[in-house]
Amino acid sequence: MAKTVAIGLDRFDEVIRGNYFYVDKTAWIREWWEKGDKVTLITRPRRFGKTLGMSMLEQFFAVNGVQSSELFQGLKIWKDEKYQKLQGTYPVISISFASIKEHNYENTRKRMNQIFVNLYADHSYLLDSGVLTKADKDYFQSITADMDEVTAAAALHQLSRYLSHYYGKKTIILLDEYDTPMQEAYLTGFWEELVSFARSLWNLTFKTNPYMERAIMTGITRVSKESVFSDLNNLKVVTVASDLYADAFGFTEEEVSNALEEYGLLSQKEAVKDWYNGFRFGSCDGIYNPWSVLSFLSERKIAPFWVNTSSNKIVGELLQHGNRDIKADFEVLLQAGTIEAVINEEIVFDELEDSQEAVWSFLLASGYLKIVAVDSSAFLHQFFGEMKYRLALTNGEVRWMFAALVRRWFSVVSPQYQQFVKALLEDDGERMNTSINQISSKTFSFFDVGGEAQAEGFYHGFVLGLVVQLADRYRITSNRESGDGRYDVMLEPFAKKEPAMILEFKAVDRAGGEAAVQNALQQALGRYGTKGMIQSLWHAA
Repeated sequence: MAKTVAIGLDRFDEVIRGNYFYVDKTAWIREWWEKGDKVTLITRPRRFGKTLGMSMLEQFFAVNGVQSSELFQGLKIWKDEKYQKLQGTYPVISISFASIKEHNYENTRKRMNQIFVNLYADHSYLLDSGVLTKADKDYFQSITADMDEVTAAAALHQLSRYLSHYYGKKTIILLDEYDTPMQEAYLTGFWEELVSFARSLWNLTFKTNPYMERAIMTGITRVSKESVFSDLNNLKVVTVASDLYADAFGFTEEEVSNALEEYGLLSQKEAVKDWYNGFRFGSCDGIYNPWSVLSFLSERKIAPFWVNTSSNKIVGELLQHGNRDIKADFEVLLQAGTIEAVINEEIVFDELEDSQEAVWSFLLASGYLKIVAVDSSAFLHQFFGEMKYRLALTNGEVRWMFAALVRRWFSVVSPQYQQFVKALLEDDGERMNTSINQISSKTFSFFDVGGEAQAEGFYHGFVLGLVVQLADRYRITSNRESGDGRYDVMLEPFAKKEPAMILEFKAVDRAGGEAAVQNALQQALGRYGTKGMIQSLWHAA
C-alpha cells in the first residue's frame, strides 16, 4: 500500500516518524561533509526541499539528538558505518528567516531579534552549566526583543562559543532562507539599512568565528557579494548553474517514475513531465519540482500547485514595469520560444529596475526560467564573472503562471475577457471580434506593440493570456512543431466532447486583412487536416 503524501511538512523527524512518502536524499549528508567547505551557500527555488534538507542535517548531527538515530536507519546514509558513528556528535545552531516578510526595517529587526531570543531560550541550560562566566551570563541575558544592532549581530557568534565550551566541539551553524527579508527590503524600500546589519551579522557568524566547525546558508538567490558577503572569503557558493549537489534538491526522472508507479499514476507521466519537469541544476537536466509532484500525488490531478504558493509580486513588477526589450523577450518566452541573455549569478537587487541581465538572472535563480544551452565561450565568465545562456520558461506550470499574470494586468477589462472566452467556446466570431477590440482599446496604450514584425508576437502572447483560464479544460500549448510547421496556440480538450482549437496569428495592414485570414485558415486545414467549421477572426489593430 502506498504511503500517505503529506503536504507542507518540512521537519525531517515528522516525515519519517509519520511514515509519510519520502524520497531519500540522505546521501547528500555524506557529499556535503566530505567536501569539507567551511561555509556553503546553496541557492534553489522556493519549496524545493531546502528547509527539509536543513532539518535533516540538524537532526543528523545534533549532539542533543542522539535519540534521533532511528530516523536514519534504512536510509542511504546509514549504509556507511563511518556516518553511523558521526551521527549525533556536534552542537548545532539552526534558524530560519523564511517567515520574515515585514515592510520596514524596524519590524524586520524585531523579528530577527525574536528568533535569536527563542534560540537562546532553547539553550537556557547553559546558564546553569558552569561553563559561562559572569560576563557571558550578562550577555546571555541581554538577548532580548529590543536589543540593539551590535548585540544582535554577535548573537550567533556568542552562542556558538558557549555551545563549543559546553560540548567540547565546534558548532555547526545552519541558516535557512537567508534572503527572504532581503527581497522584502528591496520591494518596500529599506535595502541599505538591512544590508548594513546583515554584513555585520554574517561577518561575526561565519568569518571571524573560531567556534564554528562548518556552516550552510540556503536561499533563493545569491545576493551580490559587494552588497552582503564582502567580508566572506571562505564562502563556497552553489547556485542553479553549479554541478555540486545537483540532485540533492528536487526530484530526478527516476525518482518521479518510481513514485508514479507506486501510486498507480504512470499513465500521467507525460503530463507530469510537461507541467513539473524542466529544472536544470548544473549539468543535471530534467529535475522535477518536488512541491508540485507531491501535490499531484496527493490530489491526483494536474494543476498549478507551486506557482500558487506565493504572490509572485516581485516577478510581476519586474516584467510589468520593465523596458521594451524586457517585454519583447517576455513575449517570446510566452510563445514557448527562447531568449539569449547574459547571466550573473550574483543578484544585484539595486539593478533589477534598470538591467535586463539582472531581471533574467533573478528569474533563473527563482526557477521561472531554465537553461536550454550555454555559450561555449568562457570569455564573459573569465573576465566579468558572467555567462551567456539560452533560456526558456521552465515548464507548463510556469507558462500557466505567466499567462495568468498577463491576464491580471488587463483586469481592468475583466468582463471583456470573460466575453472573449465565452464567444470562443461558443464559436461566435462576431462577439470575439467585438470583445478583443474593446480590450485593446482600453489596454494597449500601456504597451508598445511595435511594428508589423513585432505585432504578431505581441498578439500571440496577449491571446495566450486571454485563454489561460481554460487550463482546467484544455491542454494549452504554444509555438510547437506540428506537421510541416509550427502552430501558434493549440487548445487540446481533456474531455473528448469538447472541440479542439488552433489559433493562428497574422500581422498585416488593414487592406490585406481578409486575405491573411483566409491564408491562416488554409494553413490550418493543410497542416492539421482539420475538419468541420473553422472560425476566422480579424482584429483591426
